[in-house]
Amino acid sequence: MIEKPSRIPDLITVKYSRERWRLLTELRGKAAGVLEALRRFSFEGFIHGSIARGDVDRYSDVDVILLAPASSQSLELSLTLNGFRIYSRRITQATPGHTPKGHIYLDAYEKISVTFPLMAFRPLEVEFYKFGGMADIKALSESLRVPGCTKRLTLIEPTIDGHLESNIIGREEEVAEKLDIHPEIVRERVRVLMRRDRIGRTGVFLKVDVRDDESFEGVFERLIKSNPALRRTYLNRIRG
Repeated sequence: MIEKPSRIPDLITVKYSRERWRLLTELRGKAAGVLEALRRFSFEGFIHGSIARGDVDRYSDVDVILLAPASSQSLELSLTLNGFRIYSRRITQATPGHTPKGHIYLDAYEKISVTFPLMAFRPLEVEFYKFGGMADIKALSESLRVPGCTKRLTLIEPTIDGHLESNIIGREEEVAEKLDIHPEIVRERVRVLMRRDRIGRTGVFLKVDVRDDESFEGVFERLIKSNPALRRTYLNRIRG
């Protein structure tokens, strides 16, 4: 489902139904299982998006992100030894300037995933996840929800019985302060999502499936050699 920028008034109050609380508990339980499996191998993962904020619906995915590069073999071992099955694997890069990422999907519909960078994230890329709301396993265990923004360019602020929802367009500085992120990341997301609303989704720069008999690292090395734009990004990063 493609979300479009919101036309809601300045502020609305949303009270969650019993079904929504049940769905949130169910999705957070799945996320906690993945985070705990990673933690047993000393990987620190975070959930981001609606499960971190609380405003889930039947389309919500369980998205787990690692903020630092990791051995894909160790990541996959941490998951399979804890009962997870790996259904598919993929490398993506949103644009030539963005950090390429590996994705490990834990269900046939690609609704549950673990994502990790294949080179170090830039600081603003980390803040992208904070923009959407990001929480760790401790927050899950304590049933804490965090503020964050949706693809509809609305700010979600959790309340005891639901959340407050407000439009972020024209309030970029204020929203950045609430989320403790740089205002530029808010402005950038507004630009990108408003452009997507005007011309439609344009796809990602790089999207390559990783076969069962391949490693993420091996495929990534091959892509660096064959893709000049990716190679430039890689060399620029390692040169600092």
